[in-house]
Amino acid sequence: MSPLAQMLVVLRKELKDAFRDKRAIYTIFFSAAFGPLIIGFTLNRVADRQRQLEDVRIPVVGVEHAPALVDWLRQQAGVEVVEGPKDVEAAVRDRNEDVVVLIPEDFQKKFRSSSPAQVKIVADGSRQTARPKVLRVRSLLQRYSSEIGTMRLVSRGVSPAIASPIQLEDVEVSSAQQRAAMILSFIPMFIVLAAFAGGMQIATDSTAGERERGSLEPLLVNPAPRQAIAGGKWLAASFASMLSVLLTTALVMAMLRYIPMQEFGIRFRMEPLQIAAMLGALLPMCLLASGIQTYLATFAKSFKEAQSYMGLLIMVPMLPGILSSVYPINSQAWMYPLPILGQHVLAADVLGGKATPWWAFAIAGVSALAVSIVLMQLTTRMLQRERTIFSR
Repeated sequence: MSPLAQMLVVLRKELKDAFRDKRAIYTIFFSAAFGPLIIGFTLNRVADRQRQLEDVRIPVVGVEHAPALVDWLRQQAGVEVVEGPKDVEAAVRDRNEDVVVLIPEDFQKKFRSSSPAQVKIVADGSRQTARPKVLRVRSLLQRYSSEIGTMRLVSRGVSPAIASPIQLEDVEVSSAQQRAAMILSFIPMFIVLAAFAGGMQIATDSTAGERERGSLEPLLVNPAPRQAIAGGKWLAASFASMLSVLLTTALVMAMLRYIPMQEFGIRFRMEPLQIAAMLGALLPMCLLASGIQTYLATFAKSFKEAQSYMGLLIMVPMLPGILSSVYPINSQAWMYPLPILGQHVLAADVLGGKATPWWAFAIAGVSALAVSIVLMQLTTRMLQRERTIFSR
């Protein structure tokens, strides 16, 4: 029997054992569903906050001091003006109100004399959920101030254009897909996490788990090269990892159809060719992730010890996503051969609709495969040591 055939025998054996274990099945489906659930919950919450901004409730204290201003606010779309609380600062501090507009008694006097009339916006700057509402109220009051200023200039025979010596015009060069990708930039990170989490159970159980149970020794007694045994275990973990990535991608794309993207002012659609390109960028990551996990789990003397290694390893695929959120990572040619980073950059480019050359996918895939093969060679050497097998 050829080494390849022996490797496939080990692969079938590991997959049969894994899918008999409910923990392995739960791990695959949980890792596949975790990302889409987080994405759906987060985007729907953001969409809800966008809707709340359209219909804003503004408590106003001192309505009688500025009736014209209050009437103007009531005429704005989605604005409801209500009577403010008696103790303004306490109401905001106790989070009974997000923001309160306070109009002083001398507002009308200063307003009629064309002096700056003060309006106070009472808010809690430490509340992230209240910040969009505060910005909406501030923009409404600034717009009213601008309109009154323009009317005063016109009444005095002065052109309002004098107060605006520079006219700004925004020219948007990005596509709707690129703007959507900026909002959905965390999707590749969750798919990469699925690649690492999907094969974790099989990689640890087929090495450290069998070593702890004592079933690894009988397996190594068989007349099969250590390379075939290590390769079969690696392929079994890779299969589970790829299955997790496919499920995660399918669930994410299905969930995006039910998220109101119009609330963000964007249009987003992934064509089948783009989905295939994203899978082409991320599936080689499964070979690499399973190779790292199989190699590290071989060090462990127990399943629990292997899980501690996996807990630290899961932080590695999160680094590109975290860094890209605070420091924009622009795709460059030198990034493609770097494992994990290359896959993350390629997936982000595909998500943004950027035209990426085919050789970038080839370089990233070959690089991940090469590192995986090196890790399998190292794992094979470890399985050839008696100290690794018998030191339980």
